[in-house]
Amino acid sequence: PPRSFCPRTGPPGVIMLPSKFPPDTPVLREATMRVCSFLPSATEIVYALGIEDQLHGVTHECDFPAAAKEKPWVVRSVFEAMDPQPTSGEISRVISERLEQGLGIYQIDEDILKEANPDLILTQAICEV
Repeated sequence: PPRSFCPRTGPPGVIMLPSKFPPDTPVLREATMRVCSFLPSATEIVYALGIEDQLHGVTHECDFPAAAKEKPWVVRSVFEAMDPQPTSGEISRVISERLEQGLGIYQIDEDILKEANPDLILTQAICEV
């Protein structure tokens, strides 16, 4: 069975991986990659791990920590472009219509995604409501 492990702390951007050596033997493997986060909680985790320099795109909802608001928006809500902003009833109607059409309620900015050129995209399935 897989064993659990807690990474030892190292410099930002470097992950301390377990090894066959004694615990006091530092084994560093540079783990630099380009990351996009389609999920605010995942963005927070990226910052908590201290690897925000590897984060090259976030969603319109990523606002914590405050520095996340400075990252390029790869994902936006379809409602953001609506002017005036829709009422809750209109939002419900649009969501129902889009789901019936097999469409989502978020749009990916393909140009920004291509520019970000991610090795890893952090996301989740849409929750049933």
